Amino acid sequence: MSKENFQYSETSELLQIEAAPFYIPERSSPVDNYFFYAYTIKITNHGQQKVQLISRHWQIRNGNKEENEVRGEGVVGEKPFIEPGESYQYTSFCPITTPTGNMRGKFKFRNEADLDFWVPIPLFFLRKPETFFPQAHA
Repeated sequence: MSKENFQYSETSELLQIEAAPFYIPERSSPVDNYFFYAYTIKITNHGQQKVQLISRHWQIRNGNKEENEVRGEGVVGEKPFIEPGESYQYTSFCPITTPTGNMRGKFKFRNEADLDFWVPIPLFFLRKPETFFPQAHA
């Protein structure tokens, strides 16, 4: 299970947001409808100014199309500054009640001129590995 396999990417004028979700079977309990996913996010600053990640807004949808919104300050307890040409990476988690789901959202950043702007996080899918290639497990 590679945490560095960024399958999903969204690039704006200034920032690239990459996402790599992965299933954690040892933290999941399918008989209890509890599926534990983690994801690594990598943010690369392609702009000319240092930016700070201020807040996040997630839309999390399970396989029954039930949606949950999460808003909050920073990510994983941090409000990182990202210099031009640099990247910031973190890993977090998202348990859901169905074997599949998806996440999308946006990050709010602040530039050196104290102007806030939003950058989309790419839609990414929460799926157990065998659902991508079911014929390989037949």
